[in-house]
Amino acid sequence: MQVSVVLCSMITFFLRSQGVLGSAECSCGRNHFTCAVSVFGECTCIPAQWQCDGDNDCGDHSDEDGCMLPTCSPLDFHCDNGKCIRRSWVCDGDNDCEDDSDEQDCPPRECEEDEFHCQNGYCIRSLWHCDGDNDCGDNSDELCDMRKCSDKEFRCTDGSCIAEHWYCDGDTDCKDGSDEENCPSDVMTATCSVEEFQCAYGRCILDIYHCDGDDDCGDWSDESDCSSHQPCRSVEFMCSSGMCINAGWRCDGEFDCDDQSDEKNCTTSMCTADQFRCASGRCVRLSWRCDGEDDCSDGSDEDDCEKTDTPPCAPDQFLCGNGRCIGQRKVCNEVSDCGDGTDEHPHQDCRPRSSDGNCNLNNGGCSQKCQMARGLVQCTCHTGYRLMEDGRACQDVDECAEEGYCSQGCTNTEGGFQCWCVQGYELRPDKRSCKALGPEPVLLFANRIDIRQVLPHRSEYTLLLNNLENAIALDFHHNQELVFWSDVTLDRIMKANLNGSNVEEVVSTGLESPGGLAIDWIHDKLYWTDSGTSRIEVANLDGTHRKVLLWQSMEKPRAIALHPIEGKIYWTDWGNTPRIEYANMDGSNRRVIADTHLFWPNGLTIDYAGHRMYWVDAKHHVIERADLDGRNRKAVISQGLPHPFAITVFEDSLYWTDWHTKSINSANKFTGKNQEIIRNKLHFPMDIHTLHPQRQPAGGRNRCGTNNGGCSHLCLPGNKTYTCDCPTGFKKVDQHNCALSLDKFLLFARRTDIRRISFDTEDMSDDVIPLADVRNAVALDWHAEEGFIYWTDVTTDSINRAQWDGSRQEVVVDTSLESPAGLAIDWVTNKLYWTDAGTDRIEVSNADGSMRTVLIWENLDRPRDIVVDPIGGYMYWTDWGVSPKIEQAGMDASSRIVIISSNLTWPNGLAIDYQTQRLYWADAGMKTIEFGNFDGSDRQVLIGSQLPHPFGLTLHEEKLYWTDWQSKSIQCANKMTGLGRQTLAENLENLMDIHMFHRYRTTVRTPCAVNNGGCSHLCLLAPPTKGSSCTCPTGINLQLDGKTCTHGMSSFLIFARRTDIRMVSLDIPYFADVVLAVNRSMKNTIAIGVDPKEGKVYWSDSTLKKVSRANINGTAHEDIIATGLMTTDGLAVDAVGRKIYWTDTGTNRIEVANLDGSMRKVLIWQNLDSPRAIALYHEMGYMYWTDWGEHAKLERSAMDGSDRLVLISNNLGWPNGLAIDSAGSQLLWADAHTERIEAADLNGQNRHTLVSPVQHPYGLTLLGPHIYWTDWQSRSIQRADKTTGANTITVRSNLPGLMDIQAVDREKPLSFNKCGRRNGGCSHLCLPRPNGTSCACPTGILLKGDARSCDDSPETYLLFSNRVSVRRISLDTNDHTDVHVPVPELHNVISLDYDSVDGKLYYTDVSLDVIRRVNLDGTGMETVISQGLKTTDGLAVDWVTRNMYWTDTGRNTIEVARLDGTSRKVLVNNSLDEPRAIAVFPSKGYLFWTDWGHIAKIERAHLDGSDRKVLINTDLGWPNGLTLDYDTRRIFWVDAHLDRIESSDLNGKLRQILVSPVSHPFALTQLKPVSSPLTPFSRLSQQDRWIYWTDWQTKSIQRVDKHTGRSKETVLANVEGLMDIIIVSPQRQSGTNHCGVNNGGCTHLCFANTNSFVCACPDEPDSRPCSTISGYVPTSPDRETTSTPAPNKIPKAPTDTPQQGPPLINCTDKSLSVEGCVESNVVTAPHGEGLHISYVIGGALTILAILIIITAFIIYRHKKSKFADPGVSNLTYSNPSYRTSTQEVKIETSQKPPIYNQLRYKKEGGGDSGYTKEKIRIVEGVCLLSSEELYWEDLKQLKPSRGGLHTCMRTDTVSLQASSASLDDGETEQLLQEETSECSSISTLTPVTVTPQRHPQHSLPDTGWTPARKPSTESEV
Repeated sequence: MQVSVVLCSMITFFLRSQGVLGSAECSCGRNHFTCAVSVFGECTCIPAQWQCDGDNDCGDHSDEDGCMLPTCSPLDFHCDNGKCIRRSWVCDGDNDCEDDSDEQDCPPRECEEDEFHCQNGYCIRSLWHCDGDNDCGDNSDELCDMRKCSDKEFRCTDGSCIAEHWYCDGDTDCKDGSDEENCPSDVMTATCSVEEFQCAYGRCILDIYHCDGDDDCGDWSDESDCSSHQPCRSVEFMCSSGMCINAGWRCDGEFDCDDQSDEKNCTTSMCTADQFRCASGRCVRLSWRCDGEDDCSDGSDEDDCEKTDTPPCAPDQFLCGNGRCIGQRKVCNEVSDCGDGTDEHPHQDCRPRSSDGNCNLNNGGCSQKCQMARGLVQCTCHTGYRLMEDGRACQDVDECAEEGYCSQGCTNTEGGFQCWCVQGYELRPDKRSCKALGPEPVLLFANRIDIRQVLPHRSEYTLLLNNLENAIALDFHHNQELVFWSDVTLDRIMKANLNGSNVEEVVSTGLESPGGLAIDWIHDKLYWTDSGTSRIEVANLDGTHRKVLLWQSMEKPRAIALHPIEGKIYWTDWGNTPRIEYANMDGSNRRVIADTHLFWPNGLTIDYAGHRMYWVDAKHHVIERADLDGRNRKAVISQGLPHPFAITVFEDSLYWTDWHTKSINSANKFTGKNQEIIRNKLHFPMDIHTLHPQRQPAGGRNRCGTNNGGCSHLCLPGNKTYTCDCPTGFKKVDQHNCALSLDKFLLFARRTDIRRISFDTEDMSDDVIPLADVRNAVALDWHAEEGFIYWTDVTTDSINRAQWDGSRQEVVVDTSLESPAGLAIDWVTNKLYWTDAGTDRIEVSNADGSMRTVLIWENLDRPRDIVVDPIGGYMYWTDWGVSPKIEQAGMDASSRIVIISSNLTWPNGLAIDYQTQRLYWADAGMKTIEFGNFDGSDRQVLIGSQLPHPFGLTLHEEKLYWTDWQSKSIQCANKMTGLGRQTLAENLENLMDIHMFHRYRTTVRTPCAVNNGGCSHLCLLAPPTKGSSCTCPTGINLQLDGKTCTHGMSSFLIFARRTDIRMVSLDIPYFADVVLAVNRSMKNTIAIGVDPKEGKVYWSDSTLKKVSRANINGTAHEDIIATGLMTTDGLAVDAVGRKIYWTDTGTNRIEVANLDGSMRKVLIWQNLDSPRAIALYHEMGYMYWTDWGEHAKLERSAMDGSDRLVLISNNLGWPNGLAIDSAGSQLLWADAHTERIEAADLNGQNRHTLVSPVQHPYGLTLLGPHIYWTDWQSRSIQRADKTTGANTITVRSNLPGLMDIQAVDREKPLSFNKCGRRNGGCSHLCLPRPNGTSCACPTGILLKGDARSCDDSPETYLLFSNRVSVRRISLDTNDHTDVHVPVPELHNVISLDYDSVDGKLYYTDVSLDVIRRVNLDGTGMETVISQGLKTTDGLAVDWVTRNMYWTDTGRNTIEVARLDGTSRKVLVNNSLDEPRAIAVFPSKGYLFWTDWGHIAKIERAHLDGSDRKVLINTDLGWPNGLTLDYDTRRIFWVDAHLDRIESSDLNGKLRQILVSPVSHPFALTQLKPVSSPLTPFSRLSQQDRWIYWTDWQTKSIQRVDKHTGRSKETVLANVEGLMDIIIVSPQRQSGTNHCGVNNGGCTHLCFANTNSFVCACPDEPDSRPCSTISGYVPTSPDRETTSTPAPNKIPKAPTDTPQQGPPLINCTDKSLSVEGCVESNVVTAPHGEGLHISYVIGGALTILAILIIITAFIIYRHKKSKFADPGVSNLTYSNPSYRTSTQEVKIETSQKPPIYNQLRYKKEGGGDSGYTKEKIRIVEGVCLLSSEELYWEDLKQLKPSRGGLHTCMRTDTVSLQASSASLDDGETEQLLQEETSECSSISTLTPVTVTPQRHPQHSLPDTGWTPARKPSTESEV
């Protein structure tokens, strides 16, 4: 036996040393048994006879598995695998045999009602059924149907669901990759914008993150090829990608660089990733490292191995002296099984065996089981016992001592054990493992660009948050349903609801690399680690009361985990000394748990139920665990872990993310077995947590209680109690309270943030002041009295301030700054001084930025720092230009001298010591800190060594503090000696200025303290002899008294800069621009003009579409023109004539108005392409303008628009600026295309070039001898001589967005006003002409015959609505300009009508659900109907009877009321589907309306609703608009489905198509031709021939000859949301009827019909008694109660059609007993006893004529095909909903059948074949396109022909509320198919089913109404 064991060992050793043993199989010699391969890949061989001897010789029982032991005792049950168990355990629901054979063929067990019956007989909770967890053990509880994916999800091939937008996004989201299969080849990754960098895999990040040393892409692609990349540290190796790794990893046989460059060009031998390289260079298996055997032959694989107490043998094995393991039963069996004899006597106390023993005799001496083996007695034990050393007695096995036997708790019993679970868990049917109660667990993980969740037991995979930059760490708060995460690119900690809503910033400042995050769910605190700042911090969940908790001896803290129940915090640190530590949660009692065998301890998690912690080490590729105090440390998994990052635990499983495999994996937490990939092919998995209530158990006590422990700020839990603590830097004033402010702190800038180091506490931690948008802070100062800190930002070019705690942040100065590098506060007079190295100026202002002025502008060359001495009245500054120097001057700029000019290179920081009267400065070039007296004398070097690059400098008490760029530190030293140097903070990049904030500045009495020193504006301190001096804001001069400033600039340039207007004074010797301080935001200010007389500036804003004005000081802002503007490019103020002129490139008009915007008139509207600049010459009566349209030109006309003349039309490109030199009688203009400024005389002759080339001139002006212009490309204002163009200089530069410019001289007297005397005799406008003046009227109004006066309004005009406005177009004039009617509070106006008697406009607003009326001047607005309306589409005024009628599509009613809204009554409420337009014919007594319901029709009734008749119900689609021609007795209507305008007579006969096709008409109107002696016949005849309509598709108002259908014209184009249109004319509302006088004698409602009338009562009685007898007013009986008036109430009950009967009075419910009362409330007025004979004859003739007409019509229709040929396309739309929030009229489209595509291509030839299909939204029963731009060409549907009577036109039969969400394509298709099925029963041909399809968007083909695109426009430059 000894020989065989040795032989086995040799074979094993030989095989191992050759490295040939695979991980899958081993082979042993003959007569040997091969044990199972261990997890480390090791093989074990044992003698064959040891197999099945009941002894664990292999150590893993593999030699005993499957063996049939001889017998089990009668008390035991024999399992199929040979194991013996107690018979009482059979069929107990527990798998005791471990092969389930003890639970087979058992009688079915009864399960409770709330239990699920497993197929194996187990009973489990019903809740556990289909939860993704195999609770039964046979998986029968998880045989469930796959859940359905929602309509916003994509179903993977394996049945799982993912977000729809993940399909074909280049990222594998389905486990099986099916979401990225069969993707279109043109699906490319999104291209990044100019400001972004594209990572290698397609993601976009901000370009500023490129080459910043951080792995922002996640694959280091943003750090590759970076020539300017920061080098790695000396202990690091730089990969080719730019990544830095530990230098020791170079050539270690492992790929640590992502590009594997660390293993290239290695001289030593290479080993694979699963091998260990010996010191000799030899490779052995990695698992042989530290296994107790010298596999390297030089012992290097066993060096530095951790000595563990873990026995190398299994519990039921014996450890031989030579290290071998044998079965326990082989000890003392008189055979040397070990091979060295250590298992027998004399090494063991062996008692001699009785060889003649027999199991039949006294059970062989065995206490339990006896069996005979090789003739010897062999005792064995029952399950749960082990054999004692005597070989006969049995001892209970303590199963609880074996780890993992029970999932959580374990209690040992005699011969057995019992498992139990902690609170919140329940024992599973296997009686060993615990299942968490509550919902199904979810794995929540950060994926860099998003946060996702995955169900670990199934394939469910969903997105929680997306569009993130670089999410690393995360945690959750289950009770509050919050998720928190850190973003290391944005350096933010964020939070959101667990449903993904309400994303908020929690911590946004002072973070550098927040890699770990943990939530205290008991005390509601947030803890995080930051490896950049080397800190652990804590704050409330909202980020308040933030405190640095741990900062000492920290290097790179990474993962963090909390145990709030125990009050402990755990974290890993992967710095130079990697370790795992813990402390109390208040920072006390800090201990190291582990600091050996760690390298990259990344993830960390706590098993609260198991009282253990787990962590991963990415470099050692291991998952380890230990007790919570660090003891019992053990590796759980040490194989197959390329780069584990984060870990979490739940129940018996570990889950971890791995960077290299991009996966989430799981394994058993005890054994490391059962490894499984939960999800792979992820983007970049980072932190991971199990989202479940039991991961935040509720058992802990809140140590702080309900009152925050009585703490004023932070209450932090400790071990047993709690500690009150303060935010960083604040000291505690007692045990519970913190100070409310800081007394003393060091303030320093760090480019992107401003920080403070409190001197009130000991920790000296730097704390970021929470400020927004700090981009590049350089200079600092502070003002303790107000509590403000000030800073300059050289990126935003601004000076800002905020309170010391970050509150009340505001911009102080943000204009005309280029590089503000120095800042100083005069705390005595509250002044702000600063230097600007870009403009080379020193400026001063009040502390709030007001009254700013330039102090010094000459002989400065890059001034840097500045300090002021209010005590002495001097200021000092450094200048590091060509001749570096330090200068001194009075604080009023007087007495300027250079005090230091030698031995200076880069003089940076300055500091004043008021005690010793010294000036200190730091020189980064000389690398010194020096000091001297205030006059520069007694200069000395204080510190001259170890100063690589000092920058900021400050002084406080006895110490000097400075920042250093190169050493990245803040240091201090004694100010007198320079000794005692110490570093306050280090590793701080981009350090800038520094100051010490304290509250003990010296106060000084100054002359400025009394009455502002007598100054009107600024009082500045001065040297002692003067004490103070007065000065004025920039551009304003001081008067001779030396105290008072002039009222403003007299000579100045004023220019627009899109978002502001600025002025440059020409009164002072320097050019400085000052912003016009208008308290109103500007969006796109273009043109500008000035009235020097009143001192007002006028400007146009093309985004706001307004012309505004304000005083030159910014006050009195008002909008003077706010309607009817598009793009006002040019503007000119006629200061003499008091008018404003402007050009509009959008409307192509030139207009004029008074300076307040009144009396506006269109002067020129024809033959304009793109008018831009405009200039006036009042004295000559001319105006000039440039036009840079397709044929650029320069034109002139009289200032009233007459005598128009083209002056120049050749060699012009983009003529922009225009100016008139009246002194030189020349015209000057700037052309951006020819890059010239040219001049000519005032007639366009003598043209010559003044300046060339100029880059891109825009605005042009002149003053005195100079011209000035703005230049887009150079972003500057230039000046040159106006006669020669020479001496060009730059006035101001670095001004992006420059537009118009004007030069103003307010001292120059104005010329004579031609209209000055009595307005030139004009009633309205007086306009200059070359030979005098002319009178003019506002737009649309004709001048009277006296040529001087005007009417107040046009005589005949159109009124139309476009949802948010009502406009007027005069028909008296030819310009057809729309003028806004000033009606207030319009939201969604649909229908209009006008009452010419009272001059009031009536309109419906379907957003407010009201009917209102208003005067046309906007006054007298009142609501007449305010209740009971839903969708009032149609409105008609009966001007004779004073009634109004309206249709309500929402309620399907037609109602009537008096014009004031009283006497409301429902006329028609049955057989209405969707009534739309309505019209009245008062003289005939008729009411007409259209209905575009399911069966479209046009109907007629009497005005009382009686005698209802369908006039037309065939060949109708969507009859929208309706109008009556009272003269020819015809009805006109538009059909938006059949695309035509039709007419018929009043009976629906003699039907004619007037115009076809029209695109999408909505409303129409026409004029009644009745002549008047006041109206010229020629003009009237021209007007009355037209019919006008609004068109949705072309967004225009059009007209056509109503007699012929020809002469189609566009009246007005480009108007969004066009609705109703009406004509207002004196002739339109004429005629009378029986109700016209005294309301026909009726008390309430009077309805006229052809020959008589009826009286009627309202549906709701009002306070007046109602009579239906004409002229009779009944008196109310005393007992009758008068009802309250309710004109606006909803009628309670429908009213029947009025009946005619005898004259009776109306009765109420309470007067039914009154004699003569009947139910009817409408009676016919008395009108004779019988029919007159003339009526009979007339009726007969009429019937005969009608029959003849019908016969002719039928013959005519039979011959004419009703429908167009299939090849002719017609647009098909749904009618709109008016109840949409946007102004855009949205129209639904129907898809064409495929045949039309071919026809269309053939028809249009080379036309663009692009189709657009937008999402369809069904709103208020109408399908609408939800898009900003509507494309129409693909929307026409081929209609069936060949005689098919097609009556089903609409596709909007579905009625949904306005709030309905968008339907998906499937739903839409279903709706359309239902519609088709309805249509099929009507149509003789089966229509083609319309299925929505997605089409890519293409450019719009030319439809004839789209303006042709210009080849090149200036806006593209």
